[in-house]
Amino acid sequence: MTIPRELKMGLSVLLTALGLGLQQPAYAASRIECTVILDAVTGETLHREGICDERFTPMSSFKLPLALIGYDAGILQDEHNPTWDYRPEFKGSKREQKTVDPTIWEKDSILWYSREITRRLGEERFADYVAKLGYGNADVSGRPGENGLTQSWLMSSLVISPDEQANFVRRFFIHALPLSDKAYDMTRAIIPVYAAKDGWTVRGKTGSGWLRDAAGEIDRNRPLGWFVGWAEKDEYQVVFARLEIGTEKSDEPASFAARARLIEALPEILKQQ
Repeated sequence: MTIPRELKMGLSVLLTALGLGLQQPAYAASRIECTVILDAVTGETLHREGICDERFTPMSSFKLPLALIGYDAGILQDEHNPTWDYRPEFKGSKREQKTVDPTIWEKDSILWYSREITRRLGEERFADYVAKLGYGNADVSGRPGENGLTQSWLMSSLVISPDEQANFVRRFFIHALPLSDKAYDMTRAIIPVYAAKDGWTVRGKTGSGWLRDAAGEIDRNRPLGWFVGWAEKDEYQVVFARLEIGTEKSDEPASFAARARLIEALPEILKQQ
């Protein structure tokens, strides 16, 4: 069913008035940035700068909680199983047209693999897991006319703030979520790893997308990028969330810049603590 443009505009205005919109009008023309870093053990805020309490679409940063869900539900087995083959009906980009296992799924951010996990969960089980994990607003219903089971985390109904992202990663890190030990261990094993300065090891997941305009259409002049995860050096452990929302089109996913800036800045920020 096609939703008339006028109705979509009305829905957008109503959602914004209720504080549920994906884009806050006050920031419509502005660059948005946030960096949150917490002590992974104590939860103490070590660094918080920018607009960190507004909720936005998680995009592929949702692959971190989805991995936890997939392992806990028994759909995912270990780092390399299940292995699923690409099928034309997935309508994936050229880079996604390959055989994928859990490690490749996270490293290369393969959308169709995420959708296969949620399809196997089913609507009710998927919604129950997201609510149980307390992830953002936990709304996986989707936008009007969408299938929330395969779209809700993609510029749709599910939204989360950088503060909430960092706190979610901390709850994952200290095993404070209602999940099996296997879910924690296997998810930790497949999240991509990066080397940073001064002996820091960073693990995290990117996510790229765009904001929507007042009519609910994707605004490619408003690229959004996440980098969410944790970092370790010796016995010191922190969790973080980095969000960037630009004001012009970009040829590179916004999450790549967010990741590069976080990895570069984190050792220097923590030296000051």
